[in-house]
Amino acid sequence: MILNNIRKELKSNIDLKYKEGLINFFKEKIKIYGVRSKIVRNISNKYFKEIKQLNKKEILDLCEELLRTNYNEEATIAFSWCYKIKERYERNDFKIFESWINEYLTNWAMIDDFCTHSVGYLVMKHPELINELKKWTKSDNRWVRRASAVTLIHSVGRKKNLKESFIISNMLLLDKDDLVQKGYGWLLKVASHFYQKEVFYYVMKNKDNMPRTALRYAIEKMPKKLRFKAMS
Repeated sequence: MILNNIRKELKSNIDLKYKEGLINFFKEKIKIYGVRSKIVRNISNKYFKEIKQLNKKEILDLCEELLRTNYNEEATIAFSWCYKIKERYERNDFKIFESWINEYLTNWAMIDDFCTHSVGYLVMKHPELINELKKWTKSDNRWVRRASAVTLIHSVGRKKNLKESFIISNMLLLDKDDLVQKGYGWLLKVASHFYQKEVFYYVMKNKDNMPRTALRYAIEKMPKKLRFKAMS
């Protein structure tokens, strides 16, 4: 019943002009209602109050039901609910999250939302799971490979797992997919906020092999002098 109510509210808040803009923004085909993000967040918070007393499995089951439709807005609600119960996560929940990535996540926005929050938090809590991220770098699924990098944004943004971020970047270094390149480039950019010297050294060491897309992302927040040196 609660999911039906959510879907009714989403449908009643469709903005066709906004929907057209989003469709044009994504390179890949996406499935959306066309509801603005602020409204989606409000709907998410409203209905979470009705389910927060449920146990973790019941909440995660509801999240999965939302993901099954493949609508971006329903995925946003699922990821929001999932992150709200992060204090209840256990190591074995990684398998659930991994299955969601493989089965339901079909664009970079879904990957980035889920992995920089829920998956990233779980991996930071259980750093031995980084060994699983290394396996993701070899996946045939471009979104899984992107996930291997962006998942570490959560921890490197909290000054953890720098070494592991370089390892994942090395494993993705020659990836031909531009969205994977942007994924590990973004990871390096976040790392550069706290470890500019180390990231600059990494970039200079690998710039002859690193795709320009990843390189530009990695150095984006560095001083102009360093950016020029890296790009020359």
